[in-house]
Amino acid sequence: MRNWFDLKSVGRLAVCASLALCAISAPVAAQSALPAKPVWISVPRVSGHLGPADMGLVININDPYSVAVGEHYARQRGIPAEQVLRVAMPVKASLNVAEFEALALEIKSAMGPKVQALVLAWTQPYAVECNSITSALTLGFVPELCSQTCAPSPPSVLFNQTSVRPFADFGVRPSMLLAGKTVTSGVALIDRGVASDRQLGKRGVPPASMVLLRTADAARNVRAAWYPPVPSMGQPDPMLSLGAQLRVQSDKADLPGRVVLYQTGAVRVDSPASIDWLPGALADHLTSFGGQLNNATGQMTALEWLEAGATASYGTVSEPCNHWQKFPHPQVLLLNYLQGATALEAYWRSVAWPAQGVLVGEPLAVPFGR
Repeated sequence: MRNWFDLKSVGRLAVCASLALCAISAPVAAQSALPAKPVWISVPRVSGHLGPADMGLVININDPYSVAVGEHYARQRGIPAEQVLRVAMPVKASLNVAEFEALALEIKSAMGPKVQALVLAWTQPYAVECNSITSALTLGFVPELCSQTCAPSPPSVLFNQTSVRPFADFGVRPSMLLAGKTVTSGVALIDRGVASDRQLGKRGVPPASMVLLRTADAARNVRAAWYPPVPSMGQPDPMLSLGAQLRVQSDKADLPGRVVLYQTGAVRVDSPASIDWLPGALADHLTSFGGQLNNATGQMTALEWLEAGATASYGTVSEPCNHWQKFPHPQVLLLNYLQGATALEAYWRSVAWPAQGVLVGEPLAVPFGR
C-alpha cells in the first residue's frame, strides 16, 4: 500500500481533517473531470531525491552553448565523467524522426543502469516533430499525436509517482533541457539551482511564497479548478510548517515576495523579471506554444521564465488544446517540491499527458531537500 502524504503527518500541524487534504486517496491521473470546488488531494509520500550520481549529461559538440554550459554543469554538480555523453547532432528547433532515433540509440547505448535521469545541455532542439524532445527521450516518440495534436496523449508512468529510481523501476529516464538564451544565462541558471539546495523549510528561514493565479482567460485558466482551498479567516496556512505560504489570488493582485512557485494561465506575463524569485523557483503558464523556445513573438515561452530568474519551467511545443492533463498539476507539483523532490522530479510527476511538453531548467535544484 502507498504511503500517502498529508499535512496531518507533518510534525507541528494537525489540520488535515478540516482541510479535507486526504479526500482523494487515488492518483488523479484517472480523473478526467475537474473538481466542482477546491479540495486538497493526496500525493504519495516522497522519500529521497535524485542526485548527481543518478544523472546522465548529454552535450552536443556542434553547439558552442551546449559545450560551455554542459561542461560547467558537469563541474558544478559533479556528474561522473563516465555519465557524460558527447554527441554530434543538428542545432535546430525540431529533429525529424530519423535524427531523433539516432540520438536516442546513442544515449541508450552509452548510459548504464546507474543513470536514472538525463540532463540535456542545449536549448535547441526542443521538439521531435509535434512531440517535445524531453518526452520523446523519456517515454518514446508518439507519431499518431501529430495528426491531431488536440487529442489525448498517452498517460505518463511517472505521474503522481515518487520513485527515485525511475529507470530501475519503470525503465524510463526523465529528462530536462538545460536551456538558456546565452551561455551567460545558462551558467547563471546552473548557479541558481546549486544555490537553492536545502535552503528552504528550515527553522528560522522566512517562508517562501507559492503563488497560484486566477485569470480572466477562461480557456487558459482551466488549472485553477485544481488549486487548493484557501484557509478560512483565522485558520493557519497548512504550508507554513513546511516553510511555505500559499497564495491563491487574481493575476491583478499584488504579488508577495520570496516566490518559489508561480503558476498562471495566460498568453504572456508582464515583467516576469520584476518578481522576487528565490533560487530554485518553478514557474509556468498554461498557453499553447510556451515550449517553442525560439519563438520571439506572440506567446511567452518557458525560456522567458528562466531568463527572468526562475530555475525551471514547462511549456508545450505544439497545439495541445487546454487539457489540464497536458500541463503541470498545481497540487502535485507543489506537494512534491515541498517534500524535497528535485525540480525535475516535481515537474515530471505533475504532468499526466506530457508528450507535447518540454521541461527546461536546472534539474537537480532541491530547495526543500532534507
